[in-house]
Amino acid sequence: MVVSLMERPHVDFGIKILGGDIMSIPGLYQFIQKCITKYVAGIYIWPQTYEIPILDASSVAIKKPVGILHVKVVRASKLLKKDFLGTSDPYVKLSLTGEKLPWKKTTVKKKNLNPEWNENFKLVVKEPESQILQLQVFDWDKVGGHDRLGMQLVPLKLLTPHETKEFTLDLLKHTNISDPKDMKQRGKIVVELTYVPFKEDSIKFSSVSKKYSRKGSGNDQSSDEEALSGAGLLSVLVQGAEDVEGENHNNPYAIILYKGDKKRTKMIRKTRDPAWNEEFQFMLDEPPLHEKIHIEVMSKRTGIRFWSKESLGHVEINLTDVVHNGRINEKYHLINSKRGVIHVDIRWKMI
Repeated sequence: MVVSLMERPHVDFGIKILGGDIMSIPGLYQFIQKCITKYVAGIYIWPQTYEIPILDASSVAIKKPVGILHVKVVRASKLLKKDFLGTSDPYVKLSLTGEKLPWKKTTVKKKNLNPEWNENFKLVVKEPESQILQLQVFDWDKVGGHDRLGMQLVPLKLLTPHETKEFTLDLLKHTNISDPKDMKQRGKIVVELTYVPFKEDSIKFSSVSKKYSRKGSGNDQSSDEEALSGAGLLSVLVQGAEDVEGENHNNPYAIILYKGDKKRTKMIRKTRDPAWNEEFQFMLDEPPLHEKIHIEVMSKRTGIRFWSKESLGHVEINLTDVVHNGRINEKYHLINSKRGVIHVDIRWKMI
């Protein structure tokens, strides 16, 4: 369940120390109430959301990626003046609704009310009919919070696959268009969007090898790789592990390492058979034909004690078969583990 506030909330509270209400100090109540209200509003006012899990994560079907959204943040114009000297230091944050991934950010353009970025980003799309691109422009500050200059939303259903579309958008204070405060001019932002769905069927190695086996030349391998070339998405679903056992504690989590990019699952306490069911994505310019992905199961002791971390086993998976077949779904015996195995589902989808 996803909850958002449509307007700033009223927050009432009291603080008592040794039976005395310190909120009776003149001006303190109003100051703290303003700070709390601003903090809560910044977290939960639409399009920000608060997610409440109502089902066991292991029982929920995971939505699979269906394509890539290419976003080019081109420029902004006539932005608000937030700094003392009558200027701003703007940058843009962007994300898709329904995702828990960190927001992507442009660089900061110092002292510029008409910045040009021309910066490109790739976002994984799971539901093109319902997902929305969120754009927020902020004024960077060295001290304190960054002021939001404006925001806009672009539903992905406005896009035609493979066609680049430019949007020139009026920045708003928030999404309540009936609010008179939104009538204030906040400037414009220009973005170029292209939605590229994945190919329905991955190229199978068997068909490629048949195509080139008749040639009998020494260039067969290079021809195969050329036929399989192209950008795509590598999805790694770490389902769980069995019989993983540490010497000092059993609070397992998994680390996924690929070409210096490190991701990790949540930690599950006091179990030898963790069920994570967490998926991670790697957007690649070329298929990982001769690459390996490293997955290691770790255990971490809660609190500050000796032997805080220890390895419960690891495995290195060759990704060549994933590229050739489109998917592998296997259980792997963990190296340096007595009986431990890990269940991984890896998919490769080409654009």
